Amino acid sequence: MINEAPFRFSLLALLALLLPAAAFFRFRSHTGEKLDRRQEGLPVLISLRLSGLAMWILLFLWLVDPQKLSWAGLSLPPWMRWTGVVLAVLAFSWLVWMLRTLGASLTDTVVTRQKAYLVTGGPYRYVRHPMYAAVLPLGVSFSLLTSSWLFAPLTALAFILLFIRTRKEEENLLARFPEDYRRYMDSTGRFFPRLRHR
Repeated sequence: MINEAPFRFSLLALLALLLPAAAFFRFRSHTGEKLDRRQEGLPVLISLRLSGLAMWILLFLWLVDPQKLSWAGLSLPPWMRWTGVVLAVLAFSWLVWMLRTLGASLTDTVVTRQKAYLVTGGPYRYVRHPMYAAVLPLGVSFSLLTSSWLFAPLTALAFILLFIRTRKEEENLLARFPEDYRRYMDSTGRFFPRLRHR
């Protein structure tokens, strides 16, 4: 039987680094501006939050007692689980880079802040939605690290919902930065780097 302690400690350490950093950048971007989250569409708004909540609950349950998720376990060799740890480190680093780069333009919805500026540096040089791009590797890392398939369907659902949500987000960005955002769209991929420009 594989010792779960090193994997649990690794995930706990990563979360202990990521969550305070994310909270710091969220707090720093707070302006008191009221954001109309209903622009996402009620089904997406609710489903996306519920899938995220479910993922956090599953991670918490696994951290408390991995046996609680044993019914959904995968038989993975230790090297694959450590690959999950490495993937989580890379995804978390990408997210912190994104949060730091986005600065005051950070929101948790599709609304563009009144004083927002177009960010094209950092990870935004490669993809237009680096936060959403991190969802897939993060979900894979959780599945490998915890040795549970439960994170796969939640990750797929979250990515589909984010894919749907980007249409409205990009409409808002085009309305705010019509020429600049159009040029930016022509040179970068939505979730994955574009190998050649249009």
